[in-house]
Amino acid sequence: MGATSHQAGAAGTAPTADRPASVRNVVLVGHSGSGKTTLVEALALTAGAVNRAGRVEDGATVSDYDEIEHRRQRSVQLSLVPVEWAGIKINILDTPGYADFVGELRAGLRAADAALFVVSAAEDGDGLSGATRMVWDECAAVGMPRAIVVTHLEAARADYGQMTDVCGDAFGADDPDAVRPLYLPLHGPAGHDGHAPVAGLLGLLSQRVYDYTSGDRVERDPDPAELALITDARARLIEGIIAESEDETLMDRYLAGEDIDLKTLVDDLERAVARGTFHPVLMAAPAAEGARKGLGTVELLELITGGFPTPLERAPVAVTAPDGATRPAVTCDPSGPLLAEVVKTSSDPYVGRVSLVRVFSGTLRPDETVHVSGHAGLHAADERVGALTSPFGKQQRTLTHCIAGDLACVAKLTRAETGDTLSAKDQPLLMEAWSMPDPLLPLAIEAHSKADEDKLSQGLARLVAEDPTMRLEQNPHTHQLVLWSLGEAHQDLALERLRTRYGVQVDPVPHKVSLRETFGAQASGRGRHVKQSGGHGQFAICEIQVDPLPPGSGVEFVDKVVGGAVPRQFIPSVEKGVRAQAARGVAAGYPLVDVRITLLDGKAHSVDSSDAAFQTAGALALREAAAGAAIHLLEPVAEVAVLVPDEYVGPVMNDLAGRRGRVVGTDRAAPGRSRVLAEIPEIEIGRYAVELRSVSHGTGRFSRTYARHEPMPPQLADKLREQAEKGSQLT
Repeated sequence: MGATSHQAGAAGTAPTADRPASVRNVVLVGHSGSGKTTLVEALALTAGAVNRAGRVEDGATVSDYDEIEHRRQRSVQLSLVPVEWAGIKINILDTPGYADFVGELRAGLRAADAALFVVSAAEDGDGLSGATRMVWDECAAVGMPRAIVVTHLEAARADYGQMTDVCGDAFGADDPDAVRPLYLPLHGPAGHDGHAPVAGLLGLLSQRVYDYTSGDRVERDPDPAELALITDARARLIEGIIAESEDETLMDRYLAGEDIDLKTLVDDLERAVARGTFHPVLMAAPAAEGARKGLGTVELLELITGGFPTPLERAPVAVTAPDGATRPAVTCDPSGPLLAEVVKTSSDPYVGRVSLVRVFSGTLRPDETVHVSGHAGLHAADERVGALTSPFGKQQRTLTHCIAGDLACVAKLTRAETGDTLSAKDQPLLMEAWSMPDPLLPLAIEAHSKADEDKLSQGLARLVAEDPTMRLEQNPHTHQLVLWSLGEAHQDLALERLRTRYGVQVDPVPHKVSLRETFGAQASGRGRHVKQSGGHGQFAICEIQVDPLPPGSGVEFVDKVVGGAVPRQFIPSVEKGVRAQAARGVAAGYPLVDVRITLLDGKAHSVDSSDAAFQTAGALALREAAAGAAIHLLEPVAEVAVLVPDEYVGPVMNDLAGRRGRVVGTDRAAPGRSRVLAEIPEIEIGRYAVELRSVSHGTGRFSRTYARHEPMPPQLADKLREQAEKGSQLT
């Protein structure tokens, strides 16, 4: 790219954009620990947005500003850091690398027009996690432009050459020539440990050296040894660029020996990057103490401003009316109809709800009224836009407007949730929802105290509104309040936010599975409830027969009393009594299902019989029938579909078999990926969201749907009955 540095204004000023062509939206992607947050600091320092780069270890970085992030020393949420370079506003979206926070990553992908994949030179080939490769494939599927930046060059075992080869193998499987480095490292003198630190860059296209030895970026001509290194790698880079060129004659001219001028190569490179057909590899390192720029950050900013697409190049956005009626696709036009989307929702203790918004069309202004459209018709309302701000860590810098293609924070949109669409109130629109993973790790919770119970529902509602990868369930069968999340770290973050942000303390409790009971064979029972204690007594006798029914039949009640042995007015009382007992269970305390209860006979007293007496007699009859019968415990079985790379199909199938699962088939989901279909008891997959990640090295995903209840193995059922007798519950 070019060699001229263009620094922004003084640190602390908010960059603004007056036209979409002067905006770049880039999201940083990479596994946890790859150096994304440190890279954001280096870019902000080089662009003049900060006077000194902060460190993650000190809790002083711009993008990791939450107290939770300071304590954990890792990102847990999407953050926006806008900087300015060469007159271009760059919205840098820093995402968490930990798998539990993939919802924040997907929000960043939704808001961005290009992705910068961050990998560590200190890692071996496994440093590119399977999850990172999956995100690369997702970006490729929608044609999102991508580049790669290698970090941790200062590490003793950093190997830039090896990592560029790994990136080529991992990201260039379809076209190896499309993943090429733009620079080679210039190593300084080796230290006493033999490690030669990276002290500069060798530009392959420009054939110039960018030397950072002095602490400043100094451009010079290469010496003969450096030129030899450049020449060897330059030819492969040029071939890769020309292969993606729109000029079909360029390759022939190059092969014929013509020296292609630098401007033509740079222009073709930038066009190929913007189209998403060429993926350059760069390197970056944080600035040394006292230095004004980090190594490679100027080159990276030049690639972003020159090679990454503008919002104008994004495909028109498909929209509908809130009622589903078709509407024309919307293009990026500041004077067009308003169309914006809430990509993140958070709560500020002083401001209240804050919505991070990407504007796709029109211009958003403070104090105007917009229409908020939620998906599935869950909510729709007109709301007044509060203050518009540009976030920069904890700071919120006031904006007068936000044009199409740009990002801003909107205060006090009380009805807007993550994923909602904002549009003009007289022309409401709805954008298609983006894909989010289903939360499949359950956590049953209870309020710690009465004071917490009063605030619990409001706190949980806010959590779920902010995070679409979290789901709240009031289970009607187990009567538990269950918070579903993506993983243990996601759970811990939710509980910590409940405590610190909303002042609600909760206690995790064992998660229950909705078991059932049923009769294994026909049985009979006699319920006798006879008491005399002065005045009116209690007299009711009934005889019943219980027959098992097919799964899904529920509880049937049949009256076959003849001769008025049980007066007609008391037959509903018997039914009420047996149904109440069935709901309470007859063996281990779980609801009784799939039986027919037939009332055969009974006795009544003209004075002492009553509704209450026959209810009690009905319950006693059912309990007596159960005492002499084989009672089966039924457990819920789920249909599970596990999506994994082909190399993990065997381990996944073995793991499912170890959980009493039955594999019913496999099929091809995509090139290199298979879907394993199985039926497995739900009691065995309570923590499967965590355990699958281990089995598949972070590359597996699964979905689950309820299939049916079926008998539990006798040894497990006996164990549960013993627990029931001791007053415990299934965990």
